[in-house]
Amino acid sequence: YPTWKRTLARRAREWQMKRFCRAQAIQRRLEEIDVTFRELEQQGIKLEKLLRHENESPADQQTQWTNQLLYLVQKKNNLVTEESDLMIAVQELKLEEQQCQLDQKLRSYMNKQETLKTPEDKEAEQEILEQLLEVVNKRNVLIQMQEERRLSEL
Repeated sequence: YPTWKRTLARRAREWQMKRFCRAQAIQRRLEEIDVTFRELEQQGIKLEKLLRHENESPADQQTQWTNQLLYLVQKKNNLVTEESDLMIAVQELKLEEQQCQLDQKLRSYMNKQETLKTPEDKEAEQEILEQLLEVVNKRNVLIQMQEERRLSEL
């Protein structure tokens, strides 16, 4: 029994560390995307100015600038998509953490013998179970949203 509890505690810590590392990686990538957005914005502004003010430039040059501008827009759209995917992942991590906490609370109530449970304990157990189901449903909605987006992109 004590070994079982230690194993569960160790696994919970491992999952906690995995979630933490994943959250850090997501945060780093979001910061990178933000920097890239600013760079793309500056490049786009320069190209727009060139296109507006250089009317006497050769047509080939204007076509090249237009193509570069379209490429920047496409790159920015890809970053927006990645950013929204990461934001969904952040929400998923939050819900996962919430689910883990609710699981622990529920286990503490379920480990208590039925004869020792007070009516308040039973009510709290039921409330935690309902919250847990709500979190699971929210996670399911997020997963469905991601799947629908992937299918629509294909």
